[in-house]
Amino acid sequence: MGSMKHPTAGRIVDLLEERGLPYETFEHAPVRTSEEAARVRDGYTLEQGAKALIVRAKDADGARRFVMLVMPADRRFDKTKLRDNCGLRNTRFATAEEVAELTDGVEPGGVPPFGGLFNLDVLCDPSLFENEKIVFNAGDRSFSVGMLSEDYRRVARPQVVAIT
Repeated sequence: MGSMKHPTAGRIVDLLEERGLPYETFEHAPVRTSEEAARVRDGYTLEQGAKALIVRAKDADGARRFVMLVMPADRRFDKTKLRDNCGLRNTRFATAEEVAELTDGVEPGGVPPFGGLFNLDVLCDPSLFENEKIVFNAGDRSFSVGMLSEDYRRVARPQVVAIT
């Protein structure tokens, strides 16, 4: 990998290597949106993109915290389901500054669906696992990783709950 990559990209590749999991990488022009990403990742559809969003919410105890939401890139999270299924309310997107602070400088659009790397709980919509393979930006807007969705589930250990 080039020296320009965010260190998080290396941490993800190292994690997959350590576990001996199959994966593929894509280097591409920087992308910000899921739609742009789908166009530069050969062999993957928009639905296979694992979109990772960091949101701030109040939990059931009224404490404010950041959580990571992961879903197919063609979907949006549903605030009502977050409230009813996860006890989270007053959700809002983390600002670019908050994302940078939480992730050691990963830019929005580059956040990988591995919240554990950043001490964030991960809530993943079950629809993601309808795809045999998924693909995501791996800490850098110009670097993506494709892997089996079940391997992702085992490594990232998200809480699988309906959020879309």
